[in-house]
Amino acid sequence: MNSALATPGLARRMACWLYEGMLMFGVVFIAGYLFGALSQTRNAMDNRHALQAFLFVIFGIYFVWLWSRGQTLAMKTWHIGVVDRAGQPLTQWRALLRYLLCWLWFLPALAAMAPFQLSGPESAAVFVGWVAVWAMLSQFHPQRQFWHDALAGTRLVSTPVNKE
Repeated sequence: MNSALATPGLARRMACWLYEGMLMFGVVFIAGYLFGALSQTRNAMDNRHALQAFLFVIFGIYFVWLWSRGQTLAMKTWHIGVVDRAGQPLTQWRALLRYLLCWLWFLPALAAMAPFQLSGPESAAVFVGWVAVWAMLSQFHPQRQFWHDALAGTRLVSTPVNKE
Protein backbone atom coordinates (compact mmCIF):
# COMPACT_ATOMS: atom_id res chain seq x y z
CA MET A 1 0.00 0.00 0.00
CA ASN A 2 1.12 3.56 -0.71
CA SER A 3 2.72 4.86 2.49
CA ALA A 4 1.34 8.34 1.70
CA LEU A 5 -2.15 6.87 2.13
CA ALA A 6 -1.45 4.84 5.28
CA THR A 7 -4.40 4.70 7.64
CA PRO A 8 -3.65 5.98 11.16
CA GLY A 9 -4.24 3.46 13.94
CA LEU A 10 -7.59 3.32 15.69
CA ALA A 11 -6.17 4.58 19.00
CA ARG A 12 -4.70 7.67 17.30
CA ARG A 13 -7.94 8.35 15.40
CA MET A 14 -9.98 8.06 18.60
CA ALA A 15 -7.57 10.34 20.49
CA CYS A 16 -8.02 12.86 17.69
CA TRP A 17 -11.81 12.38 17.92
CA LEU A 18 -11.76 13.14 21.66
CA TYR A 19 -9.50 16.15 21.18
CA GLU A 20 -11.84 17.41 18.44
CA GLY A 21 -14.70 17.11 20.91
CA MET A 22 -12.84 19.24 23.44
CA LEU A 23 -12.11 21.89 20.82
CA MET A 24 -15.78 21.91 19.87
CA PHE A 25 -16.60 23.26 23.34
CA GLY A 26 -15.05 26.55 22.22
CA VAL A 27 -17.04 26.55 18.99
CA VAL A 28 -20.25 25.81 20.92
CA PHE A 29 -19.48 28.54 23.46
CA ILE A 30 -18.91 31.22 20.83
CA ALA A 31 -21.81 30.10 18.63
CA GLY A 32 -24.13 29.82 21.64
CA TYR A 33 -23.16 33.27 22.84
CA LEU A 34 -23.76 34.69 19.37
CA PHE A 35 -27.12 32.92 19.08
CA GLY A 36 -28.21 34.09 22.52
CA ALA A 37 -27.21 37.68 21.81
CA LEU A 38 -28.89 37.78 18.40
CA SER A 39 -32.09 36.04 19.53
CA GLN A 40 -32.22 37.74 22.94
CA THR A 41 -32.70 34.31 24.54
CA ARG A 42 -32.83 34.64 28.32
CA ASN A 43 -33.54 31.02 29.29
CA ALA A 44 -31.51 28.09 28.04
CA MET A 45 -34.67 26.13 27.25
CA ASP A 46 -36.14 28.92 25.10
CA ASN A 47 -35.40 28.52 21.40
CA ARG A 48 -33.73 25.18 22.12
CA HIS A 49 -34.54 23.67 18.73
CA ALA A 50 -33.47 26.81 16.90
CA LEU A 51 -30.16 26.75 18.81
CA GLN A 52 -29.66 23.08 17.90
CA ALA A 53 -30.30 23.85 14.21
CA PHE A 54 -27.94 26.84 14.41
CA LEU A 55 -25.19 24.69 15.96
CA PHE A 56 -25.73 22.00 13.30
CA VAL A 57 -25.09 24.65 10.63
CA ILE A 58 -22.10 26.15 12.48
CA PHE A 59 -20.55 22.68 12.95
CA GLY A 60 -21.12 22.02 9.26
CA ILE A 61 -19.39 25.23 8.25
CA TYR A 62 -16.49 24.49 10.61
CA PHE A 63 -15.91 20.93 9.44
CA VAL A 64 -16.61 21.39 5.74
CA TRP A 65 -14.31 24.41 5.55
CA LEU A 66 -11.44 22.70 7.40
CA TRP A 67 -11.82 19.25 5.82
CA SER A 68 -11.80 20.78 2.34
CA ARG A 69 -8.41 22.23 3.36
CA GLY A 70 -7.18 18.82 4.53
CA GLN A 71 -7.51 18.77 8.32
CA THR A 72 -8.90 20.35 11.45
CA LEU A 73 -6.70 21.59 14.30
CA ALA A 74 -7.15 18.28 16.14
CA MET A 75 -6.24 16.35 13.00
CA LYS A 76 -3.16 18.51 12.53
CA THR A 77 -2.12 17.85 16.14
CA TRP A 78 -2.49 14.08 15.68
CA HIS A 79 -0.93 14.10 12.16
CA ILE A 80 -4.07 12.92 10.42
CA GLY A 81 -5.44 14.23 7.15
CA VAL A 82 -8.60 13.57 5.19
CA VAL A 83 -8.55 12.95 1.44
CA ASP A 84 -10.81 11.36 -1.15
CA ARG A 85 -10.37 7.76 -2.30
CA ALA A 86 -7.78 8.86 -4.88
CA GLY A 87 -5.73 10.70 -2.27
CA GLN A 88 -6.83 14.14 -3.49
CA PRO A 89 -8.08 17.00 -1.29
CA LEU A 90 -11.81 16.96 -0.59
CA THR A 91 -14.18 19.16 -2.53
CA GLN A 92 -16.59 21.12 -0.40
CA TRP A 93 -19.42 18.85 -1.60
CA ARG A 94 -17.54 15.71 -0.53
CA ALA A 95 -16.66 17.36 2.81
CA LEU A 96 -20.36 18.21 3.27
CA LEU A 97 -21.32 14.60 2.54
CA ARG A 98 -18.72 13.44 5.09
CA TYR A 99 -20.12 15.89 7.65
CA LEU A 100 -23.65 14.57 7.19
CA LEU A 101 -22.50 10.94 7.38
CA CYS A 102 -20.41 11.68 10.49
CA TRP A 103 -23.67 12.02 12.37
CA LEU A 104 -23.70 8.20 12.34
CA TRP A 105 -21.43 8.60 15.39
CA PHE A 106 -24.42 10.07 17.27
CA LEU A 107 -27.81 9.49 15.65
CA PRO A 108 -28.23 5.74 16.27
CA ALA A 109 -27.54 6.18 19.99
CA LEU A 110 -29.84 9.19 20.18
CA ALA A 111 -32.57 7.29 18.33
CA ALA A 112 -32.18 4.33 20.70
CA MET A 113 -32.48 6.62 23.73
CA ALA A 114 -35.41 8.70 22.42
CA PRO A 115 -38.29 6.38 23.41
CA PHE A 116 -36.94 5.82 26.93
CA GLN A 117 -36.59 8.13 29.90
CA LEU A 118 -32.94 7.31 30.60
CA SER A 119 -30.97 8.87 33.41
CA GLY A 120 -27.60 10.54 32.83
CA PRO A 121 -25.50 7.41 33.51
CA GLU A 122 -27.77 5.23 31.36
CA SER A 123 -27.66 7.73 28.49
CA ALA A 124 -23.88 7.97 28.79
CA ALA A 125 -23.58 4.16 28.71
CA VAL A 126 -25.70 3.90 25.55
CA PHE A 127 -23.77 6.72 23.90
CA VAL A 128 -20.29 5.44 24.84
CA GLY A 129 -21.32 1.91 23.89
CA TRP A 130 -22.44 3.00 20.43
CA VAL A 131 -19.29 5.07 19.85
CA ALA A 132 -17.18 2.04 20.79
CA VAL A 133 -19.17 -0.20 18.43
CA TRP A 134 -18.94 2.31 15.56
CA ALA A 135 -15.20 2.72 16.08
CA MET A 136 -14.60 -1.05 16.27
CA LEU A 137 -16.59 -1.62 13.07
CA SER A 138 -13.74 0.12 11.24
CA GLN A 139 -11.65 -2.99 11.87
CA PHE A 140 -13.88 -4.82 9.37
CA HIS A 141 -13.20 -2.31 6.57
CA PRO A 142 -10.43 -3.47 4.18
CA GLN A 143 -8.35 -0.31 4.79
CA ARG A 144 -9.49 0.02 8.43
CA GLN A 145 -11.43 3.21 7.62
CA PHE A 146 -14.51 4.35 9.50
CA TRP A 147 -17.65 3.34 7.63
CA HIS A 148 -18.90 6.92 7.26
CA ASP A 149 -15.64 7.63 5.40
CA ALA A 150 -16.21 4.62 3.15
CA LEU A 151 -19.74 5.82 2.41
CA ALA A 152 -18.57 9.39 1.75
CA GLY A 153 -15.70 8.33 -0.51
CA THR A 154 -13.13 9.76 1.89
CA ARG A 155 -10.33 8.32 3.96
CA LEU A 156 -8.22 9.31 6.92
CA VAL A 157 -4.47 9.19 6.26
CA SER A 158 -1.33 9.74 8.29
CA THR A 159 0.38 13.02 7.52
CA PRO A 160 4.11 13.58 7.81
CA VAL A 161 5.52 15.06 10.99
CA ASN A 162 7.27 18.37 10.32
CA LYS A 163 10.68 18.40 12.01
CA GLU A 164 11.75 22.01 11.83
